[in-house]
Amino acid sequence: MNTGPQNDWFEKDFYKTLGVSKDASDAEIKKAYRKLARKYHPDANPGDAKAEEKFKEIGQAHQVLSDKESRAQYDQVRAMGGGARFSAGSGGPGGAAGGGFEDVFSDLFGGGGRTRTRTTYGGGGDVPPDLADLLGGFGGGFGGGYSPPVKGGDIKSSTTLSFTEAIDGASVKLNMPGGKPLTVRTPIGVKDGQKIRLAGKGKASPNGGEPGDVILTVHVKPHPVFTRDGDNLRMDLPVSFDEAALGAEVKVPTLGGMPVKVKVAPGTPSGRTLRVRGKGVKTKKGTGDLLATVEIVAPKNLSKEAKAAVEAFKSATEGEDPRDGLLDKAKAS
Repeated sequence: MNTGPQNDWFEKDFYKTLGVSKDASDAEIKKAYRKLARKYHPDANPGDAKAEEKFKEIGQAHQVLSDKESRAQYDQVRAMGGGARFSAGSGGPGGAAGGGFEDVFSDLFGGGGRTRTRTTYGGGGDVPPDLADLLGGFGGGFGGGYSPPVKGGDIKSSTTLSFTEAIDGASVKLNMPGGKPLTVRTPIGVKDGQKIRLAGKGKASPNGGEPGDVILTVHVKPHPVFTRDGDNLRMDLPVSFDEAALGAEVKVPTLGGMPVKVKVAPGTPSGRTLRVRGKGVKTKKGTGDLLATVEIVAPKNLSKEAKAAVEAFKSATEGEDPRDGLLDKAKAS
């Protein structure tokens, strides 16, 4: 004996399935459905039979409760049936169960003085045509074949920004399918290769679901002086031999601003990093620093006077060897 999907309305509490109250608004039902559908969607739970079954139950509940008319009918059925189970007898309406499923629905849908054409449903008792449509008209029935609203497809796009535009943020016009451009504002401090998701700007859903997104990949052109290090900016700072040896105050460029003066301590070696606070990348979390790495530059062309001065310095420092102990350290390893 097969009672078919008719029993679903008596046996299943669709409000409980969606986790909402019986007086929930349409918006609350829709919100609950979307949350659960994302959680139990087969794509998010590959090979999980329980999740797939749960997904179908959620879709069934939403299909009934999201429609005003079917929700009202469902509430009436639940109120009249009181959760009782009905079976269709082999000999006609009511069968061995007496009264049963057919009697309740004939009362519900005004069967008193109305002539109906009967049709057999699921091999059991007779079901009025409009009721058969109600039970079986949701995309192949409650038991399977239901296709819930799906999200539209994503659109992939890319843009190239200058180093400064990436730091400060920029307005970008994207060419979209269909010819209508999309203007977006990139975040402040976006990095090379970073992907930005523009929610709801993608392809439309084929069956009334949410639209897809635009996935924007940002490429950043290199800067001739600065590089990114997180929220800090780095640069090489050329320093003359005498500035490094004797100490000096030198000008250091900043990105998009006035240069700042930085002190180079006497005896500063090549490779030492000087920090200029607050001159890095500005983000919501704060502003990074500018890190200037000293690079001692040897002069290429010396005048006679400069050459004589260097030779005099060489003679004055003849006892100093910058590579002292280097060979011993290399052998020890």
